[in-house]
Amino acid sequence: MMSNRWIFVLAGAGLAIGAGSAVYYSVEKKAQPPVFNPAQNPYGEGIYANGIVQSDQESGTNTAIYPEVAGTVRQIQVREGQPVQQGQVLAVIDDSVQRATVEQIRAQADAARTSLDELKAQPRPESLAVAEAQVDSAAATLKLNQDSLDKLQSIYGRDPQLISKDQLDTAANTVKVSEANLAVARRQLELTKAGAWKYDIAAQQQQVAALDKAYQSALALLGKYTIRAPVDGSVLSVQTTVGSYVSPQGTFDTISGTNLPIIVMGGGAAAQLSVRCYVDEILIQRLALSAATSARLFVRGTDINIPLQFVRIQPYVSPKIELSNERAERVDLRVLTVIFRLTRPPGVQLYPGQLVDVYIGKPSAAGARP
Repeated sequence: MMSNRWIFVLAGAGLAIGAGSAVYYSVEKKAQPPVFNPAQNPYGEGIYANGIVQSDQESGTNTAIYPEVAGTVRQIQVREGQPVQQGQVLAVIDDSVQRATVEQIRAQADAARTSLDELKAQPRPESLAVAEAQVDSAAATLKLNQDSLDKLQSIYGRDPQLISKDQLDTAANTVKVSEANLAVARRQLELTKAGAWKYDIAAQQQQVAALDKAYQSALALLGKYTIRAPVDGSVLSVQTTVGSYVSPQGTFDTISGTNLPIIVMGGGAAAQLSVRCYVDEILIQRLALSAATSARLFVRGTDINIPLQFVRIQPYVSPKIELSNERAERVDLRVLTVIFRLTRPPGVQLYPGQLVDVYIGKPSAAGARP
């Protein structure tokens, strides 16, 4: 009997709690005011689009700088936000190995050029003197042997018993050998006087030309280790540091785990920016863009809105993956890229890479915002 009483007590308490909770949660609470007012369409028939702020350039987007060679960063000579001019040094990669290669090829080219000069300078006076002396020596030897032969023949003519036939033949053969040696010495003198063979000179000239080109190529590659600004502009982001390894794929970002350009540059004046908008393909037919087109940018999380000036259309409809650059993003939605230009008002914090809301359309008197 006692346990049944407790059951009824607990059941009654549960009913009371349930009824109280129902009453408490049924009371309508006053909505909290929003932290900021969302962007409102200022045009009677405005088209909404996502946009991303970029530096103002005649074509393309921001300039992503990748090195053309691999190596360790030795110097960073610019800072973020710094204006730079075309050709100004941005960073330097360690070039010790390539510099040694350049010096080696230069030395080889100098050696080949010296060899070519040597060929062109032939005959050397010393070589010519040696060849002439060899002719004189061969001529003197021939005269000596000829005199000996003449004497033997004279004796043999007076008394054949005094000179043997073998001695006479040996002396005659010695004279013939001396005549041949003199002919060889004279030919050698002519060869020495002629200088280097034209084909040897041509081959050496080609060798010099090849080494000169190799030197120029190595020197040009050496210049790639000094990264310079390709255009006038400003440094938006430096994404590497001294001691980091970089390559033509960029620099490894330890946060995202991807390769990034080592430096990102923007063009134009600091106050001059552009906005790249992405208009849904189903809204393209409603666009009527011209120099008189009205458009406004809204900075997210604020009441700031800025008028825009139409610049151009990128005439290519592409999957909408540009904003996040994530391949997992929806690609069944395709967008048309429209570029506007704006002048940043004083005191407004607006930077390249910032996402904004953009409305495009003809202003209406009822819906226009100040």
